[in-house]
Amino acid sequence: MSTPKGKHAWTATVGEKGQIVIPKQAREIFGIRPGDTLILLGDEKRGIAIPPKQSFSEWFNRAFSENDEG
Repeated sequence: MSTPKGKHAWTATVGEKGQIVIPKQAREIFGIRPGDTLILLGDEKRGIAIPPKQSFSEWFNRAFSENDEG
């Protein structure tokens, strides 16, 4: 099964302390380095998003809009 260009999916396991490990390929693609601070946006109906730094405001507006159409 092929995925559309630029689209990715990974899995992560949550440890006993609530920590997750971001897969190496994802860290490389999104330029995530040790010591970086990430922002988690949550919506109880749509889930959790970890937006790339450069698109934070767009993701923030999408996650916290009153529109549930996603």
